[in-house]
Amino acid sequence: MLKDHANVMALFLQAGEVIGRKKLQKIIYIAKKMDVPFSERFKFHMFGPYSEELSLRMEELCNLGFVEEQKEDKGNYYQYRYALSEEGKRFLNLYQFEIPQSEALINELNGQSSRFLELVSTLLYFEDLTKDEVKEKVFTLKRKQNYSEEDIDLAYAFIETLRDTKQ
Repeated sequence: MLKDHANVMALFLQAGEVIGRKKLQKIIYIAKKMDVPFSERFKFHMFGPYSEELSLRMEELCNLGFVEEQKEDKGNYYQYRYALSEEGKRFLNLYQFEIPQSEALINELNGQSSRFLELVSTLLYFEDLTKDEVKEKVFTLKRKQNYSEEDIDLAYAFIETLRDTKQ
């Protein structure tokens, strides 16, 4: 159990701050698809792949004081910011967990918008289908996001870059 918590904490050690719950979900999902050893299970949800396990794990890490959560009122919604606390850093150092070295990948993902990561994670979720079938899913399930053919092509190119980088 602690190993799974430590893996999530390591993400913040490598990325610094992650802005947004949706973005955090997508970063971990995509990193898992790129063979970073995250154990959380994901199901398809309104905004793409979602892990209730990850949501609960984040709540536990915040309650333990290992991860700091800042809630910002943006008027019509709340935005959450996450970062590893000093207590979390001490915990990782004290127990010398073997942390997956995925800093370049995590930083690349963290540098993207939530909207783009939502598309990338959706493409990866349906990767067993043909590209045409995936596009149809995107245009149906993500109609409100107004993704274009160009957006989808960019997302596929991004996935290929990630896969090429990991080898």
